[in-house]
Amino acid sequence: MTDINANGNGASADTAPRLNALVQYLRDFSFENPNAPRSLGPQEKSPNIAIQVNVNAKQLDPTDFEVSINLDASAGEGAGLLFKLDVDYAGVFRLLNIPTEQVHPVVMIECPRLLFPFVRQIVAEATKNGGFPPLYIDPIDFVMLYQQKAAQAAAENVASAN
Repeated sequence: MTDINANGNGASADTAPRLNALVQYLRDFSFENPNAPRSLGPQEKSPNIAIQVNVNAKQLDPTDFEVSINLDASAGEGAGLLFKLDVDYAGVFRLLNIPTEQVHPVVMIECPRLLFPFVRQIVAEATKNGGFPPLYIDPIDFVMLYQQKAAQAAAENVASAN
């Protein structure tokens, strides 16, 4: 008798593709409020908010990958800087029975997609605890981010080949 998984597609439980989050952690965090308490009062105009996101991954062993989201955010500029925030949030993921050609997209798209809600909450809490309204970051399209990085890498390969 063969064990059949719950979705009834006929794949046995030991060969079904699986993505498991083994652990998640805050690797590095910084929140700067350089002009407090002056910066905490009402602002004449809405500050310019800049957000930059990077996804990094490294293979730990044949099935385990460490994936991190590095997020930098700031509000205001120069002498009018309200806050600066840096977050490095990571997780270790185990990929089992994922076709080889799908491993890279799963690591660079699905893993950060699972980490992002935690990063978003950290940013919101930090800005709130810093005396500002919580900064709720819009969802990130990790597919588009992956495609942009792939296009950038391809362009760099073409440029270096010439």
